[in-house]
Amino acid sequence: MPEIASLDRFTVPLGGQEIELQQLVHDAGGMALLRIRVRERTRFTIFDIDPATARRWGEAMVRWADAQGGPGTPGASG
Repeated sequence: MPEIASLDRFTVPLGGQEIELQQLVHDAGGMALLRIRVRERTRFTIFDIDPATARRWGEAMVRWADAQGGPGTPGASG
């Protein structure tokens, strides 16, 4: 059985999806993976991604959020 540790869990305000980020480490060793679980009512979507993919995905999301200029972004006044 792999070892799974919860990193964060939150609900998307507009769609109500539940998102959980987990670290997944297999018993046999190897690199740790980031598991992204998205729950929409009774349907689950699960991604297991490597560190390089997680970094690229995360950086793209931060760039997009920063470009929106809303609350919580650098330089935003709200």
